This record gives sequence, structure tokens and C-alpha cells, in this order.
Amino acid sequence: MTDVTHGVLHTLFHSDQGGHEQVVLCQDRASGLKAVIAIHSTALGPALGGTRFYPYATEEEAVADALNLARGMSYKNAMAGLDHGGGKAVIIGDPAKIRTDELLLAYGRFVASLGGRYVTACDVGTYVADMDVVARECRWTTGRSPENGGAGDSSVLTAFGVYQGMRASAQHLWGDPSLRGRTVGIAGVGKVGHILVEHLVAEGARVVITDVREEAVGRIVAAHPESVTAVADTATLIRVEGLDIYAPCALGGALNDDTVPALTARVVCGAANNQLAHPGVEKDLADRGVLYAPDYVVNAGGVIQVADELHGFDFDRCRAKAARIFDTTLAIFARAKEDGIPPAAAADRIAEQRIAEARATR
Repeated sequence: MTDVTHGVLHTLFHSDQGGHEQVVLCQDRASGLKAVIAIHSTALGPALGGTRFYPYATEEEAVADALNLARGMSYKNAMAGLDHGGGKAVIIGDPAKIRTDELLLAYGRFVASLGGRYVTACDVGTYVADMDVVARECRWTTGRSPENGGAGDSSVLTAFGVYQGMRASAQHLWGDPSLRGRTVGIAGVGKVGHILVEHLVAEGARVVITDVREEAVGRIVAAHPESVTAVADTATLIRVEGLDIYAPCALGGALNDDTVPALTARVVCGAANNQLAHPGVEKDLADRGVLYAPDYVVNAGGVIQVADELHGFDFDRCRAKAARIFDTTLAIFARAKEDGIPPAAAADRIAEQRIAEARATR
């Protein structure tokens, strides 16, 4: 038995990070596809979650990411009030080098083989055009283009939901939901981050951004020279004096033993998944007086959109659902205060209760 397999089995069957219903390892040598599909729970309904296309250093890292992301989707979908469980898929490789229609079609066949237990959509490294290709082999595909019966890019509502989470955080901490005059730092101005900038600028916030892609930063600063500035990297961003809100909007693990002690912001509210690098970070944030808006709660706008696509997409209906992230976030802060626990733990309790109640009625 290889170390990779042993690690997967141990995680699934023996660790607190396990409990998944199903993990599928997919390979199509003709197209070069190597993928992992993880289904964490179908208690609330078919598992729903995106497909990440990323050049993982090892297969074990890819499996671990799929497991973590799938679990997060169970909680996210539960907190968003959706009738869906949690699942996630990862395709191993650099999409700029190996993405082909043949690879995506092969992936679609693997998703279809699950018979609707898992519904896929976009995530880091995959786009609407990719889902259009996947859908040619799999009807359980969302995030497609309007021309192909879909709702299009879900980043719009993801950013809107994070913005609502920021407003709720401001209401809880400062007694006013307005972000006018506040300084917000955004790490990652890609599909979601650059739209979030627009919401903040429109309300009169000051925005500080960073991204590994200099051209993306340059475009945004050029569009908003009076309200947006840039810094070299995330390590610099989190130390900016006078920062009110820090928004991690790239990959996960942004909040760890190195970054939390350095934060100057009073609030963390961003679009990235799995921001807490390990258990205990949520307590470290609370001990420092930093209000953490749970990532899977505030970034649920996108999954609200792709879930709606399955039933005939209506943007206004979805935007109204995403706007409720404001109230959901406030309810989590209230539960955290009542129970004397960090907001992340309060959100987990609420989500776990809904999932447990669904399992009990099966």
C-alpha cells in the first residue's frame, strides 16, 4: 500500500477530517485526466460543489484538498438553506498546459457515472466555457453559459455575498453597516476579488489590493486611482496600518500561525475557501479581538446561483437569496456571543444541526 493511499484511507475512516460518503479517483490516460471527486454528504440532497483545476505538487495534496473542500461545501450549502449536500472535485495539472475538450469530456463522463449524486460547477481554474464542455457528457453540470441553458459566471453573486458579510460585520462591530470611509484590504483580485472592489468603491470605501498577477492589479488601480492602492504582497497587506477589514480572496489557508498575529484589521471577511489553516486559528482570532466572518457563509452567493440554475435560473431571485447572507452572518455572530464561542464554531453548530436533522428524517 502506498503512502498516498494509506493517507487517504486514514483521513476517510479514522480522522476528524473524514466522514465522507464517497471518494472517486478518476484517470483517463488518453486525455491525461487525473481527477478526484469527493462527496462528503448527501443528507440534504445531491452533493453540489465546483471543480478545481490546479497543479498540485502531489496527488496526496490534491486528495486532501478535495476532501477539505467537499466538507466545506456541506456546511456552506446547509448555511445557505439549499437542499444540497457537499461535494467537490479537483483536476490535477496546470490548466494552461493540459486543458483540452477531450480532458473535460472525460471528466464529464466520470461525473455522469455517479448518477446525480454529485453536481459540478466552476471553481479555481475552471470557467463557464469549461462547464459547457463538461455538460456535453454530463447533465449534472451547472455554471454553464446562458447560450447553453446556464446562468453564466457565479462570481458576481459570490462577490455580492461577501460584500453583504462585510456589511454585517460592520453592523456587529461598529453599529453601522456602512463601509463608507472604511479601509478594506483584498488579497486576490481575480474572478471574485475584482467585483468585490467595485462594490466597495461604489460605497465609498478605501481599498488596498494585492495579487500575484501585476497586470490585474494595474487594471484596477488605473480604473480607480483615487480610491484603490496596491501593495507588493499579502504579507505587506495584512500589516497595513489603519486596515479595517481584511478579505482573503485567493486560495485557502490564509489565516495561520504566521498571519494571524500580524493582522492589523479588526474584521476578516473574504471569498477564499478554507481560510483557517488548522483547528484553533478561529480561537486565536477571537483572542486577538478580530471578528471572523466564516468563509463558507459569506462566499455562498455563487453556490446559491448554480443551485438555482438546476430549477430554471432567475437572477433577481438569486440576488435576493444572496442578500440574506447579511442576516445569516448577523445570526452567527449572535449565536457565537450567546454560546461564548468563536463565530466559526457557531456556524459549524448551526450547519451540523441542519444536516443532523435531515439525516434523522431519512
